[in-house]
Amino acid sequence: MRSPQYPATLRRRWSADLTPDQLYRLLKLRCDVFVVEQKAVYQDLDGRDLEPGTRHLWLEADGSPEPVAYLRLLEEPGGGFRIGRVCTARAARGRGYSRRLVDAALAEVGRADCVLDAQTYVVDFYASFGFEPQGAEFTDEDGIPHRRMRRSP
Repeated sequence: MRSPQYPATLRRRWSADLTPDQLYRLLKLRCDVFVVEQKAVYQDLDGRDLEPGTRHLWLEADGSPEPVAYLRLLEEPGGGFRIGRVCTARAARGRGYSRRLVDAALAEVGRADCVLDAQTYVVDFYASFGFEPQGAEFTDEDGIPHRRMRRSP
């Protein structure tokens, strides 16, 4: 069952087009969710946020420039795409924002191969977009169980 939609403005920027303020707000949201809330102490800044092929997608609500949800779309070196860093601010959950971002990312990649590493509790969420688990569950450097998932053309 799909979550009800709440008004929010979709933003999309190539890495080179982000303002310093936008980048700061996006990184802060990621830190709030992954590092503070999930207590996952890991190197979030992995060198890929500013790659030329990186796209940042986020939602802003209520006329505020603060992002309420975020997703990073990477072009993979061998071809295809990688979705990652999908997160929603705690106060904005349950509004369908992550679904809206994944829909937008998949519209960008079209029928190209796309992978992601899903936290295991959201595997069914990504399966609803046609992603299929690949291989066994693994625990990343953050200590949270994940599954690699792939959506092939």
